Amino acid sequence: MMIEIINHKINLNATAQIPQNIANQCQELATLVTRHTEGKGNGFHKTAIDLLEFQRQSSAPSALRGVSDPIFAILLQGKKEALLGEETYRYGAGQYLVVSVDLPISGFVVEATPEKPYLGFKLNLDPLQLCDIITSQTSLNTSKKEKSVRGLFVSTVDASLIDCALRLTKLLDTPQDIPMLAPMIIREIYYRLLMGEQGEPVRQIATSGSNMQRIAEVIQLIKTDFAQPMRVENLADRVSMSPSSFHYHFKEVTSMSPLQYQKQLRLLEARRLMLAENSDAANAAYQVGYESPSQFSREYSRMFGAPPIKDIERLRTV
Repeated sequence: MMIEIINHKINLNATAQIPQNIANQCQELATLVTRHTEGKGNGFHKTAIDLLEFQRQSSAPSALRGVSDPIFAILLQGKKEALLGEETYRYGAGQYLVVSVDLPISGFVVEATPEKPYLGFKLNLDPLQLCDIITSQTSLNTSKKEKSVRGLFVSTVDASLIDCALRLTKLLDTPQDIPMLAPMIIREIYYRLLMGEQGEPVRQIATSGSNMQRIAEVIQLIKTDFAQPMRVENLADRVSMSPSSFHYHFKEVTSMSPLQYQKQLRLLEARRLMLAENSDAANAAYQVGYESPSQFSREYSRMFGAPPIKDIERLRTV
């Protein structure tokens, strides 16, 4: 699998230089996340603050495939690669990832050990709160012509953002303060994202009628009924776009065509059915909309690197 990743286009190198003051703040936050996740094993760990989770992984390489909700995630320790379609995003400590629409993403932790595990801070984004901030802050409104942007980006965290993340995490030690202070700090995080160098894709999440919001609406339709045949013309009509314009903007936001997006959803769900519900390959293929078992096996192998039976056997021995 690693060979496949290396052969994809690389969008950002994890060796970017991080200012020392930010590196120190990241280390302070990593210490807090370590304390809150120690002894809990690998994976994502919920906290007493709604929308906030921490990730810990003590070995590499390790992979996680699925459809990501809109998130803001800071990498605090280790290195990771995120694969979206044919694009690979590499990032390390002091950098953050934002996903602005639901996207099928493969995440690969590529640097982690038991002594120095991969650590991450993850906050789910609420488009309604973002919309409220945009509405209330005239400085965030823009009259320039909108350009479709990718629904995923990686950037280097700045001092104001990492300070917000630190203050939010410290609230876990004073749970009585969470109901009052956590919403205020989360709102500040949203504001900092909107005012940052990558503010445009964040702004488009919550801007009524933006291309990204219209594509997000279509994504929800595809997710709701991905096992059924898709007509791109009907989807385009739902968001008042021509088929050609819709196809262009969908690919700009997601890096893939609507049919490729649907295919990834189908294969991810088929994998879940086989792994979690012990479904056989033929039944899983049928449930997600495949009429040809051989086509399902070919496309599954292309996406996951092995035929269905071998892939599931491999996952169960990990």
